[in-house]
Amino acid sequence: MTSTDTEASGVHPRFAEALRELGLEELISRVRRFPEATRTAAEAAAAIGCELSQICKSLIFAADGVPVLVLMDGASRVDLELVRRELGVDKVTRARVDVVRETTGYAIGGVPPFGHRTRTRVLADRSLLDHDLVWAAAGNPHTVFPMEPKTLVAHAGGTLVDVREQTA
Repeated sequence: MTSTDTEASGVHPRFAEALRELGLEELISRVRRFPEATRTAAEAAAAIGCELSQICKSLIFAADGVPVLVLMDGASRVDLELVRRELGVDKVTRARVDVVRETTGYAIGGVPPFGHRTRTRVLADRSLLDHDLVWAAAGNPHTVFPMEPKTLVAHAGGTLVDVREQTA
């Protein structure tokens, strides 16, 4: 597939290149594009027709000012205190919009789990492994791709952790 074909299919060029570098070029044809944005996990699940927990959110946080990627199932929230303890840092906050784009090369709502501009530490919540298949953003708010969770975590260079906020 040429870069022109990639752009016509709606696949973000940087993400398509990352798939090629990882030997996952066949995934380009599995990327699904939606006319309406799938910026939130709920929007993506509704468009795909899957469970909310089958969406893999790629969230950037600042751990003592250093960007870190947390992969979380779409039905859950990240517990910042658990992330802080996992990383052994003093403070974890949501990264600013400009930091997300600078770090990943993508806009919020379209950040994929890998293929970022810079290399960051990646934490993947174990809840993702509850499914045979998860869906993640493919570089823009209109595209998603399916992948087996263990494979996704491996390609993202993620460490499996328990950082999901527990509901009472």
